[in-house]
Amino acid sequence: MQANEVLGFIEENDVKFIRLAFTDAFGQLKNIAILPDQLSTAFEEGIAIDATAVEGYEGVVDEDLLLCPDPSTLCILPWRPQAGRVCRLLCELVKPDGEQFAFGSRAILRRSTQNAKAAGFDVRIATDCEFYLFDLDERGKLTMQTHDEAGYMDVAPLDRCEDVRRDICLMLEQMDIRPECSHHERGPGQNGVDFHRADPMTAADHYVAFIHAVRSVALRYGVHATFVPKPITEQIGNGLHVNLSFYQDGNNLFRMTDGVLSETAQAMMAGILRRLPEMTLFLNPLPNSYNRLKSDNAFSLHCWSMKRDRACMRIPLPQSRFARMQLSSPDPTMNVYIGFALLIEAALEGLRDGALLKDFKTVADEDIQKLPQSLEHAIALAKDSAFIAKVLPDGLLEQYVQRAHSMLGEYERDARVFNRKQIMRF
Repeated sequence: MQANEVLGFIEENDVKFIRLAFTDAFGQLKNIAILPDQLSTAFEEGIAIDATAVEGYEGVVDEDLLLCPDPSTLCILPWRPQAGRVCRLLCELVKPDGEQFAFGSRAILRRSTQNAKAAGFDVRIATDCEFYLFDLDERGKLTMQTHDEAGYMDVAPLDRCEDVRRDICLMLEQMDIRPECSHHERGPGQNGVDFHRADPMTAADHYVAFIHAVRSVALRYGVHATFVPKPITEQIGNGLHVNLSFYQDGNNLFRMTDGVLSETAQAMMAGILRRLPEMTLFLNPLPNSYNRLKSDNAFSLHCWSMKRDRACMRIPLPQSRFARMQLSSPDPTMNVYIGFALLIEAALEGLRDGALLKDFKTVADEDIQKLPQSLEHAIALAKDSAFIAKVLPDGLLEQYVQRAHSMLGEYERDARVFNRKQIMRF
């Protein structure tokens, strides 16, 4: 859709409110609202915001930035009233001189996707995301009581989350986002929604829209949705499984031929595994993330496998056209734009270096290294990483480190209060 088509849609569909949305450095959705008569100005000149107040941009920008809407991202927010409708456009962050803001999440991912294309690859990404539903009390306060006591793929009446998931999926469909499937997950009140694969930018855009939709629909049911990695100590955590496919000349490189992975796929997987510990700060950014990674049922073994339950990487359906590399260590609180960019760049680096994929078939679990088991360890690895310094714009790592240290300080002062705040925030 082009800008003129968006303007026509706004007029024809009784849209009265337009949200110009973007993410901060850590992937949290932000927005401003404008009226329809301002939209043409937004397309032509952008709308100025005070970027110095946006989390993660403090200290790296000392001027206003312009929100420049991407017309292809137009969607109606279907949970808002039908009379006087509300729509949303995702925006690029641009400096007053017209230069792209280097810290912009979409700009970071676009650069990596372009690097893959320049190397002759089309990338496709699909996400499988998990979240918990907690009941709210009569005052709308969090109770920490899960919405049901059901288990994996249970049905109603055990599954009391069914109606919430149904409405989430129907709302997403109205936003032109089509989930592949949804179901009850293993934890009580835990749910999973899987998405079809798409190009990296579309996959990331759909993910942030999904988070917004889940929280909005859940509130209508009087429940709170949280994507915190480990909201309940004794229950399974929330993961964000990233399914990555590379295509060359229309061929899926992760599809096995005669039971063998292509050398290209092996080098890409080896590249990601090599850099994964250094990326963990970005894929698992909260102190709570490591409560999940330390648990017995987490995907924290630093290896790949066809079947190994705790391996962070595997190849599902390797003989089919749906073959892909699945990374299960990330969690839903990451900035997916940055996370996807790092994974793409690590795969390309592995291919350039001819990285060798180790065979873990004969290695016992206890002899395989684990991914970082604490946020402090993840910080140290990221700070020492030449790869992170090369891929991400100057200053972004420092913002993540400062934020991580701030959260660790709060966590150490009162872990219970901090975790509750995180459950409400994320």
